[in-house]
Amino acid sequence: MVGCMDWRDDRIGAARRGENPTVLAELSVGYAVIGDVQFLPGYCVLLGKDPTPSALADMPRLERVKFLADADLLATAVERACRSLDPAFRRTNLEVLGNTDAMVHAHVWPRYEWESAELLTRPVWLYEADRWRDASTALGTERPELRGRIEAELKTLVREDYLQVTEQFS
Repeated sequence: MVGCMDWRDDRIGAARRGENPTVLAELSVGYAVIGDVQFLPGYCVLLGKDPTPSALADMPRLERVKFLADADLLATAVERACRSLDPAFRRTNLEVLGNTDAMVHAHVWPRYEWESAELLTRPVWLYEADRWRDASTALGTERPELRGRIEAELKTLVREDYLQVTEQFS
């Protein structure tokens, strides 16, 4: 159908309109989304709500700090969820790159003991190209219990964060 836009063409706009199926939660200045690939189960991305800055340095300092705080919430939720469902969970890596997509976003990569020894301590970007295109780990194949756990952890963390902030000012 001509004129129909795929939500992937404008992920932030689609999230704003409620049309992005990957959205886990709306946070202070970002959208927490499940990643397009799940060869490392639980991979998520934080998309900045404002698509105009192309780098963290382009954001006003307060927005930058809020974005990093949102990234911390997402990374903590991913860590808690992955740790609870996979005993081989090792750690979470957080990356703000922007080399390919010129919009502020952060990658949250869970890492596992079952990864190959040559890649376990290396950046995820060194995984072979076929892993990034593998239909068996593409978007839509993520484990519903893991996605649900990440969403639940995010809700808990946002609530705890809100309660801590309100306590400080009361």
